[in-house]
Amino acid sequence: MRQHTGIDKLINSFDQALRSLVPGATAAHRNNPASDTETRLAVSEARHVAGLMRVNHSGEVCAQALYHGQALTAKLPDVRREMEQAAIEEQDHLAWCEDRLRELDSHTSLLNPVWYGLSYGMGAIAGIAGDKYSLGFVAETERQVSLHLQQHISQLPEQDQRSRKILVQMNEDELQHRDTALNAGGVDLPAPVRITMTAISKLMTKTSYYI
Repeated sequence: MRQHTGIDKLINSFDQALRSLVPGATAAHRNNPASDTETRLAVSEARHVAGLMRVNHSGEVCAQALYHGQALTAKLPDVRREMEQAAIEEQDHLAWCEDRLRELDSHTSLLNPVWYGLSYGMGAIAGIAGDKYSLGFVAETERQVSLHLQQHISQLPEQDQRSRKILVQMNEDELQHRDTALNAGGVDLPAPVRITMTAISKLMTKTSYYI
């Protein structure tokens, strides 16, 4: 099997970034969980739901970058494969959120390149720190994403079953990824790291809702 050179890895990283950041470049591997559901919303409701889905889409962009960065620097081949597989599964979420934003006649966040760059760097650093910390980083990220998803589910208009089905399935997947990371040997992260992750997450949430 041909060994990838540094140039190969650089090209692959650039391709991954484009697929994560360019709307429509990522295709889902699973059917959209809301494909058989119809929903009608008032203009104000649609605007609010679009803001929530834009935040969730940005969260998935961050997840893609995190896994890509960790896969680049992971030391154990098994861990690298787990990171790559998790990124593939998260692509479904990215595509589903894009679908819902199009239905709501809205757009993805203009700040996604910033969130991708920050998350990619954090993922790469976590991989360098060691696989147990890399996996712990995944577990903590998925825990925080799940909390956001649960909050957004509670904020959806009651009749918006399309968005609800998407977010419920996403939450189930995130919790499964968290458990997989912990079972693979992930450890609790130091408090300063968790606090920093929470601060960045709050900043992303507040800005991506509008921009």
